[in-house]
Amino acid sequence: MTLVITVGVLALQGAFFEHIKLLRQAVDQLRPLIEQNWIIREIRTAEELQRCDALIIPGGESTTVSLVAARSNLLEPLRDFVKVRRRPTWGTCAGLILLAESANRTKRGGQDLIGGLDVRVNRNYFGRQTESFEADLDLPFLQNDIHSNDEAFRGIFIRAPVVEKILPPVTGEQKAEEDHAAMVVAPAKDSTTKEPGVWPVEVMARLPGRSKRLAEKLEAIELDEEIGDIVAVRQRNVFGTSFHPELTPDARIHVWWLRQVWDSIQLKDLSEGAGQETVEQKIGEANPA
Repeated sequence: MTLVITVGVLALQGAFFEHIKLLRQAVDQLRPLIEQNWIIREIRTAEELQRCDALIIPGGESTTVSLVAARSNLLEPLRDFVKVRRRPTWGTCAGLILLAESANRTKRGGQDLIGGLDVRVNRNYFGRQTESFEADLDLPFLQNDIHSNDEAFRGIFIRAPVVEKILPPVTGEQKAEEDHAAMVVAPAKDSTTKEPGVWPVEVMARLPGRSKRLAEKLEAIELDEEIGDIVAVRQRNVFGTSFHPELTPDARIHVWWLRQVWDSIQLKDLSEGAGQETVEQKIGEANPA
């Protein structure tokens, strides 16, 4: 029997096609090392999401994605996927905003969050569309990956958010964040997994040198005291980047993330005593007689 992992890309708005293209490229690079069948598919409904083992929420317009998800009855299934079932999830730019437990510079009632990352993000931190930029990034998490190399990763920042504060990990809502003005907080969801409920947030990458230059221009609050803006974070199975890897031809982060997905599923199967579905089972459920 051939086992399969299904990776979905939320396709409500934004750069979902670009992610799918790089995921397929990453799968080709992984095949010599991991004997695994992968299904890469666009996700627009709760039923399609239910079939996924992992999910990418692409860059785009976070308010639009949130609104369409709510109107499509997909917002709560997304929260369940990330925070209850704890499936591997990666958000880029707008996806990072949606995965944050708290978002700053946001009109109350104008943005629903999914949550999953105990961070506060500052939307459009680097300015408007005309102030978009590219920068070489040092990504330490790629250095030990055999599919990677020592070259800097070219990050594309388009109306990009930044993680302005790492929040203490909690099992419920980030209640203290509600005391700040212009702040939106994700609703709580209780996990049904057997693993411990609280994991710290890891800072995976920083963009040095811009915080100081922009300090007087932007009204950011409580920026992280260490040098550089936080542009990539991970908390257990949830990963977020401020920049757009999908808009480059470089598949290194996609390769790395698929390996994280594979590792996570192996650990989950060991802890729960359950195996992945076969290709035949997945095709049969997608096309019932």
